[in-house]
Amino acid sequence: MTDYIFEMTFKVRDYELDAEGIVNNANYLHYLEMTRHEFCTNAGISFMQMRREGIDPVLSRVEIDYMTPLRGDDEVVSRLSLERKGARFIFIQDLYRADDMAQAAHAVVSCVSLENGRLSRGDKLASYFSEFLDN
Repeated sequence: MTDYIFEMTFKVRDYELDAEGIVNNANYLHYLEMTRHEFCTNAGISFMQMRREGIDPVLSRVEIDYMTPLRGDDEVVSRLSLERKGARFIFIQDLYRADDMAQAAHAVVSCVSLENGRLSRGDKLASYFSEFLDN
């Protein structure tokens, strides 16, 4: 069982659907990114603030398992957990259909942090996430 540290909900919008009436696979990336952005804001640093401080989180790997399709007007529960492995921040993210909590997708998203344009260990970014990371 994953120990989630953040959760948000949102509705699928009609323009996110493909010809079959289900969410196009590329939109799952948007959902995952939206959740990470909201998490960061909730943790005390928005992406605009990161940019002003010279911090640029950059994705290094994304793995997604698609499980149950999402459809128009579905409400989605998006959850994430976070761990740190060396310089990488690993987000474990799960999307669920809210009406029956069927899992729609599971993702493992890795990112690294650039500081002032240079690859860093990510300590500056980690300071904002300290309450969520095991030290």
